[in-house]
Amino acid sequence: MAAHLSYGRVNLNVLREAVRRELREFLDKCAGSKAIVWDEYLTGPFGLIAQYSLLKEHEVEKMFTLKGSRLPAADVKNIIFVVRPRLELMDIISENVLSEDRRGPARDFHILFVPRRSLLCEQRLKDLGVLGSFIHREEYSLDLIPFDGDLLSMESEGAFKECYLESDQTSLYHAAKGLMTLQALYGTIPQIFGKGECARQVANMMIRMKREFTGSQNSIFPVFDNLLLLDRNVDLLTPLATQLTYEGLIDEIYGIQNSYVKLPPEKFAPKKQGDGGKDLPTEAKKLQLNSAEELYAEIRDKNFNAVGSVLSKKAKVISAAFEERHNAKTVGEIKQFVSQLPHMQAARGSLANHTSIAELIKDVTTSEDFFDKLTVEQEFMSGIDTDKVNSYIEDCIAQKHPLIKVLRLVCLQSVCNSGLKQKVLDYYKREILQTYGYEHILTLYNLEKAGLLKPQTGGRNTYPTVRKTLRLWMDDVNEQNPTDISYVYSGYAPLSVRLAQLLSRPGWRSIEEVLRILPGPHFEERQPLPTGLQKKRQPGENRVTLIFFLGGVTFAEIAALRFLSQLEDGGTEYVIATTKLINGASWIESLMEKPF
Repeated sequence: MAAHLSYGRVNLNVLREAVRRELREFLDKCAGSKAIVWDEYLTGPFGLIAQYSLLKEHEVEKMFTLKGSRLPAADVKNIIFVVRPRLELMDIISENVLSEDRRGPARDFHILFVPRRSLLCEQRLKDLGVLGSFIHREEYSLDLIPFDGDLLSMESEGAFKECYLESDQTSLYHAAKGLMTLQALYGTIPQIFGKGECARQVANMMIRMKREFTGSQNSIFPVFDNLLLLDRNVDLLTPLATQLTYEGLIDEIYGIQNSYVKLPPEKFAPKKQGDGGKDLPTEAKKLQLNSAEELYAEIRDKNFNAVGSVLSKKAKVISAAFEERHNAKTVGEIKQFVSQLPHMQAARGSLANHTSIAELIKDVTTSEDFFDKLTVEQEFMSGIDTDKVNSYIEDCIAQKHPLIKVLRLVCLQSVCNSGLKQKVLDYYKREILQTYGYEHILTLYNLEKAGLLKPQTGGRNTYPTVRKTLRLWMDDVNEQNPTDISYVYSGYAPLSVRLAQLLSRPGWRSIEEVLRILPGPHFEERQPLPTGLQKKRQPGENRVTLIFFLGGVTFAEIAALRFLSQLEDGGTEYVIATTKLINGASWIESLMEKPF
């Protein structure tokens, strides 16, 4: 059991146990000792559902990363390849299998596709002459992976590009499949709301899948009241802005991968007297970040400016607790103190880690360049000077700042102006290509196709209407004790979360005009429940809404939704699902064409 998955209204351990059971069943099919050959991308997501101890119990003795040529030597009966259905991986697998055939005792080969089997991949293995070598060829439907008590992700890195650039609906099908799995475990979701083209398609797929399974009536009492499907392209603005929550900034600066972050080790070296600073560790410090850690759960969603005071209060509480040992006189008191010691030491270690992380972040956020960039972002989001060439962006290009930083700012300006005037757009494109190289012309084309960097058509900027109607810009933000979701960006309220907030109360009818401006259809579907399963809500009981971001979600949006869940009179608690946890840099990077 993972305790941090069961603290909310929805116990996500149920989902974790279901996927673990499926994995155990597959491993038991391959009788005897085993070696697993991993597609490297899958090791992170798998680590969240099954530690090595679980694999060991099922006779897994060795684990390797999938690489070309020969497999490392292993004295095992079974070799299991766990891979995504990618053609280039099939070529590597066939190389492994063919080189294995020529040496030593015969092995049993198996292949497990995550999350779906692929006919194309099997055909490629057949063409390469190795398909017959596999005894078991199966799929492991790891669609939604529980990251935290209110957070699920498919960790499908190409989902946004596939949906919006390549019109490939594979990840939407996986999303619909994942939602069907959730309904099988947590009951049918009575109401589905959605906004956007992809949302419409996922809802259609779910309705079709439900029709196909009419034989079995779902008799589980529904845990979720509503499902809200949201397309990422309904709100292209939010991921482009710099997140200002503690967790958001850790992700912006260091990148959080599958709930782990790697940090520079110098800040975490134990300080010894008279060491003179030699022998500093060189290995990056790797920390897991989730709500299992009490302190992190408390500060992760706060605006970074409010984190310092919490850490200093915690430090006083912990040192006071350690001082208690001087007051313990009797054996009973000493015994009680000793029993609390492990918890107190863990709290002290946690505080030391987060103080170090906060110092690392502060070094960045207090720099002049960070302030300049933030000022420009906030001017764009509040509608100042969005229609002309920005001098800060010009300087960044001239000084050859990282290309992703430049693209984020230019795209933010474009989105806040409903597209740029043709001559402004041409100027930016010319400057970028001349400075960074003409191979980036494909990247600019992708950004235009995705709607991030485009010419203004129809001559009208609709962003001010959306900003005013949805109150996306708030001038007076209380970062210490927030009263509105705009604290996560120190002034800007994420459009996606504002839509969720207004759906819950007073309903979307109040914002019909804005919904028509934003891309894609908006809709509502009802899924009838058999009598006896209809929910009678107790007075004061909150609704539970599952909100699914198709194309990615940022930690700042997650923080804003958690803020709404905790409001006294909010009336709704949110569980968040997504195709991928993203930030502006990783999102833009997924749209960049790699130069050949």
